[in-house]
Amino acid sequence: MALDWDFVVDRYAAGARIPTVAGGKSLEVTGADATGVHIRHRLWRDTLAREHLERAVELVESDRMTRHAGLFVEEYRALVVDARATSAAHVLKDLGVLE
Repeated sequence: MALDWDFVVDRYAAGARIPTVAGGKSLEVTGADATGVHIRHRLWRDTLAREHLERAVELVESDRMTRHAGLFVEEYRALVVDARATSAAHVLKDLGVLE
């Protein structure tokens, strides 16, 4: 099942605080649009590119990447992109893609 980008934009367009994979902290999502999911940390801002998140979901759904959020990060770095892999895991777990 492909990532429903309209759902992603609806969920995060106004921003959100989502739990981290490990729990106890949160990630601030500042918005979402056609380009990606915009995130902020106290020291930086970035965008998780739509194409990267969609590719990750495609790999998870085809069992070429793990659904386990803790193991996902290294596979994301190797198979998708070596950028903000932990943040991508937080978002995909919040969306129900990862366990």
